[in-house]
Amino acid sequence: MSEELANGAAAPEATGPVFTVEKVYVKDVSFEVPGAPGVFNEQAQPQLQMNLQQAVQRLNESAYEVVLGINLTCAIGDKSIYVAEVKQAGVFGLAGFDAAALDGMLGVHCPTVLYPYARQLISDLIQAGGFPPFFLQPINFEALYAEGLRQRAAQQATDGASLAGAETAGNA
Repeated sequence: MSEELANGAAAPEATGPVFTVEKVYVKDVSFEVPGAPGVFNEQAQPQLQMNLQQAVQRLNESAYEVVLGINLTCAIGDKSIYVAEVKQAGVFGLAGFDAAALDGMLGVHCPTVLYPYARQLISDLIQAGGFPPFFLQPINFEALYAEGLRQRAAQQATDGASLAGAETAGNA
């Protein structure tokens, strides 16, 4: 049964792959200033360290939850100034993709949708924590995904060579 548009015309049937953003939400957030209020008097140049994680969970045949985790630590020497941790999540509808394209959508396009939300939240947390505004730089998730694929291929080649060598040695 086809749906009708407002003008009475029938909506076109979906053909090919379909990508939808169903929901974007904050799954977890934490902000700590362990040395407050003393850290506000620090005059040295702080060092920032950012860790990025991604998790994907299949919810049903065509829905996936993607969680983009960002941990940002600001320190002077071995003293933490602040730690911001955000897990920005989304539910995405993906249908009609082959396995490789689905992997690419989950690894590139979904985190690209989530990142601006996480970036803004981290900026707001840092400013609310009493520090100057800070904006994370844009991230090229396509390049990160390509590097991940390259590392997986190298690991599989190494594992395959180890297995082949083990089989040969076992048969000798």
